Amino acid sequence: MSGFASLRLTLSAAFLGALLHSPLAAAQSAAAPAQSVVTLGPSGLPLPRFVSLKSGRVNSRVGPGANYSVDWMYMKAGLPMEIIQEFDTWRRVRDADGSEGWINQSLLSGRRTAIVAPWQRGKGAQVNLLNSPEQDARVVAMVEPGVMGTIKSCDGQWCEMTFEGHTGWLAQSLVWGAYPGERVKD
Repeated sequence: MSGFASLRLTLSAAFLGALLHSPLAAAQSAAAPAQSVVTLGPSGLPLPRFVSLKSGRVNSRVGPGANYSVDWMYMKAGLPMEIIQEFDTWRRVRDADGSEGWINQSLLSGRRTAIVAPWQRGKGAQVNLLNSPEQDARVVAMVEPGVMGTIKSCDGQWCEMTFEGHTGWLAQSLVWGAYPGERVKD
């Protein structure tokens, strides 16, 4: 396999591409840890937790160090990642399709972003972005599964998010970037 085959170039502005659709993402969301049980990593922060990529060009390595080979390259700043392990200044992360690798903490941000229902990508589904956190609220916009947005807040059931100038509410169960029941404040 060539070196180019091992690089993953991700994401367009509107869609996150085939990279992010996976039944694993849906299963992982369902299997997220209960918020009452908190495991702290060596950094003193909870594990697992969501973060985002700080830069538009980030290498994911096979091990926790610059001497390990690059396994993937992410090309989209703001892409949500789940930190699942810590070692020194390195964080083992998982993306929305379940791929894992090590990224230096300096390339990660606490800014919360999420991907809309990546497990529904390519199935012709659309998700309603609502003007309030109620099932029968007015629709502000239709969002394609696989689109990335910024989380403003989550109350455990609903997330207020912004997508290219449109702000509204989505059921928290429809986003990859916040755990079920997790509260997020901007």
